[in-house]
Amino acid sequence: MRRVFVTGVGVISSLGFGREAFWRSLVSGRSGAAPIELFDTSDLDRSIACEVKGFRPRDFLTAAEVRRTGRCSAMSIAAARMAVEDAGIGVEHLEGPGTSVILGTTMGEANVLGELEQAWLHQGEDSVATGLIPRYGTTLLPIHVARAFGARGMVQTMPAACAAGNYAIGYAADQVRAGRADVALTGAAEVIERLQFAGFCRLGAVSPDVCRPFDQQRQGLLVGEGAAILVLESEESVVRRGATPLAEVGGYGLACDAHHITRPHPDGEGSAHAMREAIRTSGLDPRQVDFVNAHGTGTAANDKVESKVLAQIFGDRQPMVTSVKSMLGHCMGAASAMEAVSCVLTLQDDVVPPTMNYEHPDPECEVNLVANAARKQRVDVVLNNSLAFGGYDAVVAFAKPDVLPNEARA
Repeated sequence: MRRVFVTGVGVISSLGFGREAFWRSLVSGRSGAAPIELFDTSDLDRSIACEVKGFRPRDFLTAAEVRRTGRCSAMSIAAARMAVEDAGIGVEHLEGPGTSVILGTTMGEANVLGELEQAWLHQGEDSVATGLIPRYGTTLLPIHVARAFGARGMVQTMPAACAAGNYAIGYAADQVRAGRADVALTGAAEVIERLQFAGFCRLGAVSPDVCRPFDQQRQGLLVGEGAAILVLESEESVVRRGATPLAEVGGYGLACDAHHITRPHPDGEGSAHAMREAIRTSGLDPRQVDFVNAHGTGTAANDKVESKVLAQIFGDRQPMVTSVKSMLGHCMGAASAMEAVSCVLTLQDDVVPPTMNYEHPDPECEVNLVANAARKQRVDVVLNNSLAFGGYDAVVAFAKPDVLPNEARA
């Protein structure tokens, strides 16, 4: 079993495009929340989201790629190109069967489906543009990315609800660890679409203004969108290229609490198992975890249960905790991939981004929260939590290179 390193990251987000802009915004506490421009919200009771504004596919894609992709695939290709450039890896290292592409999403090209639906509904079946039909589908995201780089290894979509990004990263790491791939492009992408947004509004899960994770007056999440891609490489590939890794991928844990389609189990059974497995399979003790990037949606039940699980696992020695959803919104399938990039950059800079909008401590959410301002502190090991609808629980551990024990790599 081989060691797996992150050597590059790329992001398209409401906080900016690319590693530097994304990280600078997170550390400064900037929010991507703004009135929705993608569709009309006049008949909805909520209108704020974390949209990706100013994204022009032609700035990142070829003309042919623009013609055959929807917004979600276009953002995936753009983020992948940024990640590959960040890794300094040449196309010759990506072409062929040694590179896998494994991406997560919840709804994939949902905006294309929306266009198809509106045309059919208002103008009839014959009005549907036939060019839209082959652009729809969750399976297309990794295919388009693989095609962009000539990657002919495993191509896989992980539709694991809001934990899709972590599922994809864990599975991609497995492919590299087991020698089925030398390089993997992995992460997730999601777009905001009217049907999806209206559904969350109907559930009463959307905040009217800002997201307040762990705050006693939290009123729900904000919907977000974007794409985040990580380049994973085997140690052999890193050495062969003379590359400098950003972080090492440790173990991961998966679970389903099989409790309710939208509410977590009140005892946090699934999420507790996933966190313990991520720690165990990394060869670590809970006391070695410095920081937990919380799922932290800003909803009443999620934040309460996650806080309870953190207390169970870490006891009196609570690691630092933050939720960048307070700035990025909840990017659905892309959320944990965006947050994985944030975890990697935390390890690089020894800076923990803040949980913004925290004003009223909740006695049921007593966590070691990094509130309202970034914290400069050494971080060697990070857990990235993703606790999704349906009970999908996925937790991935990241560490500074050479921090994980040798037995975790055996």
